[in-house]
Amino acid sequence: MIESFQNHIETRLSFLKKAKLLLAISGGLDSVVLAHLCYQLKLNIALVHCNFNLRGDESDADEDFVMQFAEKLDLEVFIESFDTEAYAKTYKLSTQMAARELRYNWFKELSEQLHFEYVLTAHHADDNLETFLINLSRGTGLDGLIGIPEVNDIIVRPLLPFSRQNIEDYAIHHHLKWREDSSNASTKYLRNKLRHEAIPVLKNLNPNFLQNFQTTLNNLNDTADMVEESLNAVLKRAVVSMDATEIKLKVSEFKKLNNPKAYLHEFLKDYGFTEWYNVVNLLEAQSGKQLFSSSHRLLKDRDVLILRDISSDKKQDSITIENNQWHTATPIGTLHLSVVDSVLNSHSNSIYVDKGSLTFPLLIRPWQEGDFFYPLGMQGKKKLSKYFKDEKLSLIDKENIWLLCSYEAIVWVISKRADNRFKVNENTKQILKIELK
Repeated sequence: MIESFQNHIETRLSFLKKAKLLLAISGGLDSVVLAHLCYQLKLNIALVHCNFNLRGDESDADEDFVMQFAEKLDLEVFIESFDTEAYAKTYKLSTQMAARELRYNWFKELSEQLHFEYVLTAHHADDNLETFLINLSRGTGLDGLIGIPEVNDIIVRPLLPFSRQNIEDYAIHHHLKWREDSSNASTKYLRNKLRHEAIPVLKNLNPNFLQNFQTTLNNLNDTADMVEESLNAVLKRAVVSMDATEIKLKVSEFKKLNNPKAYLHEFLKDYGFTEWYNVVNLLEAQSGKQLFSSSHRLLKDRDVLILRDISSDKKQDSITIENNQWHTATPIGTLHLSVVDSVLNSHSNSIYVDKGSLTFPLLIRPWQEGDFFYPLGMQGKKKLSKYFKDEKLSLIDKENIWLLCSYEAIVWVISKRADNRFKVNENTKQILKIELK
């Protein structure tokens, strides 16, 4: 196996040869073999062990074993003890999910603090098969069937091509000792049930089952690459604009597709949406129709779909501006006030007003139903709701409108339109320029 492992590192994971590596070790067969293989290849590794304190004396014995193993190989070892059950209770997680979260959070923290470039874990081909069957049993898309990624950010899994039998044969040949986790024998968890009851039957029916599964995974990953390429081509045509909080998509580009649901699913699945027929129905829905996930909303606005992070929609408190307060931070930028000698060409982000007509402190606030103003250049007043409709603003655009007010009167619908009542005239003594940057 050492030759096969070395060849795999050379051909697929050569970046590990010069990297500073953490190797996650539980004391079990898989991680002990991975550590021994990396030691044999003289990779620059340090060991990292989590004591989750879930099995009493057995957990402490695992920790002692890892320390002795590290000492025998003269390797640096980092050990952390967790109150896993308390963490699970606090964050309302299963014990398994709590242990996973604690483990990977600590790995990341340790890597950043001590400048380790990658963390190696000992997942292997049988683990991949178990994950595939778990996802299959629960219902999944292509992402759930392509297996555990070999490289995922800083996490690298060098043993994925090797079976549990390969690993055990190596350990026996090299007279390695390891710890047996008693919980692995229990069929309480689905993974263990598959490992001990279902998978042996499949392997007995076909001795090449695991090898054939690996071939299937490779084919599925090739298919996933084609899906991603096709999705990117559609998004290149469909994306109108994109920033940190919002993405706008052309409805027409999805309508052209034979299966728009498939493309919408691939694009939106990471944003928490699950009702895919409702998502597709947005393409034909009236403007203003919207759907919500736990983190995002999807709005139909005329000929576009707008995907927006819900956290960015939270209303903020009003902001006051005192007289001679020249710079004020707002949720949409910094408002700059300055006294000037003349009116120059204004643009959407600046206005000129008669300072003497203002009553301080000024107020910056979100717009509300019932608000009205006197649009500059027009006769009479107009409700903001009617103004927004005439301007063809989307629901999200309207929710992000802020007003600059003098007492109760609107001075400026910021970045949109100034109010006629505060314009510079022949009686103006001081011209105030107000600009949003």
